[in-house]
Amino acid sequence: MATLILYPAIDLKDGQCVRVLHGDLTTATVFNSSPADQARQFVESGFHWVHVVDLNGAVQGRAINEKAVEAILESVSIPVQLGGGIRSMKDIERWIEAGVSRVILGTIAVTDPEIVKAAAREWPEQIAVSVDVRAGKVATQGWTESSDLDAVTVSKRFEDAGVGALIITDIDRDGTVMGFNVEAFGAIADAVNIPVIAAGGLASVDDIVRLRARKGVPIAGAVLGRALYNGAITPSEALKVAA
Repeated sequence: MATLILYPAIDLKDGQCVRVLHGDLTTATVFNSSPADQARQFVESGFHWVHVVDLNGAVQGRAINEKAVEAILESVSIPVQLGGGIRSMKDIERWIEAGVSRVILGTIAVTDPEIVKAAAREWPEQIAVSVDVRAGKVATQGWTESSDLDAVTVSKRFEDAGVGALIITDIDRDGTVMGFNVEAFGAIADAVNIPVIAAGGLASVDDIVRLRARKGVPIAGAVLGRALYNGAITPSEALKVAA
């Protein structure tokens, strides 16, 4: 069975590494004032990727935490995937040239899917689509707005487009440490031929075990957030179970 890739998360707000509840920036808890230091800690812990989101950027529709992202890119040699406020080919190109291994596109996957497809043609496997789900519908603009589309509909738009991954976030569980809704992630993995990364609600290593044990198309990865920061999961046990 293939290794499930773990993506420790660095969510950026006002230049700091934070965790928030349901994507609400007013609930932010600062875990590290130096995102670059946090990224180095993840490398030292044995992780092979870092998942970075510019929370301010996601809401405002443009890069806000550039300096923090650049510091992360300079401080680690493992691949970084970045999302939040990236809405144009120019934005995508800028970050790929800066050293981002995979650019995450969310809002424009709903509002302008042709940009996503063009980007995936230009940079095969370096584009991920973020499908953020609240009460069954896909949210946009840093989760501040809702669409009338469901996750499978949005995901299927990018079949055979060259997209490297779908990052499916369960907003209702995000930051809650309630546990993964494994069946919801699995239903999407079974419906599309793009690797699925699960995000939102991870509580313990048992969630990783359940993701791997699920029948059907394997889940490719999982994003680790609050449970990693509050010590409910240790990097060593998470990596062991994922492998």
